[in-house]
Amino acid sequence: MKLASYKARLIMLMGAIVITATLGGCGQNESHKGIDDTQDIEPQVSVQLWSVKDEVKRDFEGTLTVLADMGFDGVEFAGDFGDYQQRPKELKAFLDGLGLKVSGAHLPFDKLDDAHFYETVAFYQAIGCDTLIVPYDARAFDSQQVKNVVADLNRLAAKLAPKGLKIGYHNHEKEFDQYQQSTYWDYIASNTDENVVLQQDVGWTTYAGKDPVEYVQRYPGRTLTTHYKVKLPDDVQGKLPLIGQDTIDWSSLIEANMTVGGTQWLVVEQEEYPNNLKPLAAVKLSKQGLETYLDARE
Repeated sequence: MKLASYKARLIMLMGAIVITATLGGCGQNESHKGIDDTQDIEPQVSVQLWSVKDEVKRDFEGTLTVLADMGFDGVEFAGDFGDYQQRPKELKAFLDGLGLKVSGAHLPFDKLDDAHFYETVAFYQAIGCDTLIVPYDARAFDSQQVKNVVADLNRLAAKLAPKGLKIGYHNHEKEFDQYQQSTYWDYIASNTDENVVLQQDVGWTTYAGKDPVEYVQRYPGRTLTTHYKVKLPDDVQGKLPLIGQDTIDWSSLIEANMTVGGTQWLVVEQEEYPNNLKPLAAVKLSKQGLETYLDARE
């Protein structure tokens, strides 16, 4: 009986695969293509350079060298490229020498307007960056303007795709304000093309009183890169804004990222430095905390 049941389930699964492939070939629900392919992947660990922005400004090469020595797989840029602003190929060579990839970059919409589009794209292509994230836009939580953010994201997704790049949006807490029976974040997610990356900043999500795991699960395959940051709610006592010393259920989040979100990069971000920690020291502690959860899965 068990063998027969297994065979029946196998036949059903193969049939489902054929049906899915057929629908994809007909162009139906094309934006879902690849979601299943990204399940159960092992994401790499990056660091958002905003975490150490002052150190980057003082000593770009030295700071990235320290981050590489901590064991990060990549970095996410936030607009500061040291002396490499006009030398992307040399920047790529420097990163390669450190064994660092570029997990993504934060930039405002105006860097992708008609006047700057091709220059911006060429720069990020040269450094091996394929994911561009808009980190903040006040229109995104304005009931009269959020539709324009959606339009901009959809337009750029279509324009960047032939260049091999993706566009995405990063939340703060205001995107989780109520809007049209849900939230601004839900409106953006539901009305943008599924190739638009939803870079959830889990610190701001929890600060807004929402569950980051639920939001990964709500939009499968769209959380390709996630900010692993702690932003403690105002009423929390006895915890620290460091991964593993806070209130977030990191184990469940990692599971959701790996099995549902299609997440390729876990991006450590540190914006608070408790107990007079230096930024690099705080980043190191959060990375070590994250590694504890990742090691527990093995």
